[in-house]
Amino acid sequence: MNDTLPITVNELRAMIGMEVVYHGQHARVIEVIEDGPGLVLQSTGGGIIQSNMHGHPTRRSPETMTVRVLSENGTALHKDFLDLDLA
Repeated sequence: MNDTLPITVNELRAMIGMEVVYHGQHARVIEVIEDGPGLVLQSTGGGIIQSNMHGHPTRRSPETMTVRVLSENGTALHKDFLDLDLA
């Protein structure tokens, strides 16, 4: 990443472990995707029902979401990233 971007990967890495609210859902930042870049969030709520390879529901698993950090042209912060609220 070059110096003209509004945020660096190291600044994003510092967000790992932070609690956020994304679209009304409480989540935690668990990973940074450098290519893009993006943040991976894991829901701290009840989770979703996960099926096995035969389609049978077997367990509850935390939902994960990916949030884009930069806009399409890569020069500004993406709306989804700006919508993150610190919990």
